[in-house]
Amino acid sequence: MNNSAMFKFLGATICGITMTSRTIFLAACVLLQIVDIGAAGFTTGNELTTVPEPEFVDEIGNKTVPAGRNIKLACSVKDLGSYKVAWMLFDKSAILTVHNHVITRNPRISVTHDKHRTWYLHINNVHEDDKGKYMCQINTATAKTQYGYLNVVVPPNIDDSQSSSDAIVRENANVTLSCKATGSPTPIIRWKRDDNEKIAINRSLEISEWEGETLEITRISRLGMGAYLCIASNGVPPAVSKQIKVSVDFSPMLWIPHQLVGAPLGFAVTLECYSEAHPTSLNYWTRDGGPMIHESKKYKMTSVAEKPAYKTHMTLTIYDLAPLDYGSYKCVAKNPRGDTDGTIRLYMSTPPSTSPGPLTTEPLRKGWDVLTELNNSIDGYPSSLTFHNGKTSKTGKSQLNLNEVDKSERKSNNGDRNGNYKWTSDNGGAVSLSRVTSGLLTVTFISTWIIR
Repeated sequence: MNNSAMFKFLGATICGITMTSRTIFLAACVLLQIVDIGAAGFTTGNELTTVPEPEFVDEIGNKTVPAGRNIKLACSVKDLGSYKVAWMLFDKSAILTVHNHVITRNPRISVTHDKHRTWYLHINNVHEDDKGKYMCQINTATAKTQYGYLNVVVPPNIDDSQSSSDAIVRENANVTLSCKATGSPTPIIRWKRDDNEKIAINRSLEISEWEGETLEITRISRLGMGAYLCIASNGVPPAVSKQIKVSVDFSPMLWIPHQLVGAPLGFAVTLECYSEAHPTSLNYWTRDGGPMIHESKKYKMTSVAEKPAYKTHMTLTIYDLAPLDYGSYKCVAKNPRGDTDGTIRLYMSTPPSTSPGPLTTEPLRKGWDVLTELNNSIDGYPSSLTFHNGKTSKTGKSQLNLNEVDKSERKSNNGDRNGNYKWTSDNGGAVSLSRVTSGLLTVTFISTWIIR
């Protein structure tokens, strides 16, 4: 191969190369100043022998590799002879290698060959900007080239600096959550609730998942409070997620199952309220609007969080009821958004009469369970009193007003004005049974005497 053919190869390469690349190219020119004797042909005597030009054997093809991995591109040539093979990144007009020499300053790139037949371009720790069209070229008189494409895929990564953080909003306000992610291919963003409940986009639309970088919720309610997951995926494992907590603030609300509760002297009774508030409210009990009731031998208070977390079940247990214990009690709930209270009236009722029997408290308490179902109910709705006998009566569906007390007592057919019910005595039945039993014993005794 003569020098003119070599410079034709170099001239084809230099087209479109920047000034910086030309400087690198000069180094390549020095490496290529090799006199190739007999490349195009040689003469022995009067005979002229022609050497075949090199040809590509296989295509480079398209390769896909995850970022951070190593990759090698293969360029297979036959009959290379004294010609040279060069690798270039076509998209950036950058010469990478020429024959055995690395031209680029990128330390992650190297070149090897298999007996001058297959030339491998090695790229270690692949970066996303390594993707593009790569060219393998042979420096024949008319340069021969072939192309391959390297695609670099990158797992998704959520950009916290451009994504929403935990949010606190007022109830009925609008909420906008955003989530930005990078990766190749471009990741798809999906939203779902961490508790698998549906997302209430507005008052008329609830969905299990929402797709898009932005999630907008119109007039969020307390039911929309919780953790939301932003999930980014692009088919390159692993998918990633970010949890965003949304807190919905609202003033306390109270629900009192029974505003009127009756219990006899000497017994223990439990009053209960249910509160909803966020932030969590300060819950306590008072007596007739007086000071706060404190835990003692007389009183026991509980405040148990329920699900959802903004719900609380409050109870006040009063032991060994005395006449002064009857009256009005208030359950109070306060938080930074406001406060509220509810009133429960505790009145005295009479325990049921019982049949003669062993002097134990268990039958009396069992009888009181039955009486509670009627004596502490209004218009047929049972009370939710909880007594210390291991039993809890049924809870009515309606809330009772104190104004209904007199009317309900008049409607009751089984009780007097004090709410005491007239139970049918068991003594009559007991006497009748004893008389029948005595008669049977007498007949049996006479029969036995006759037989003897």
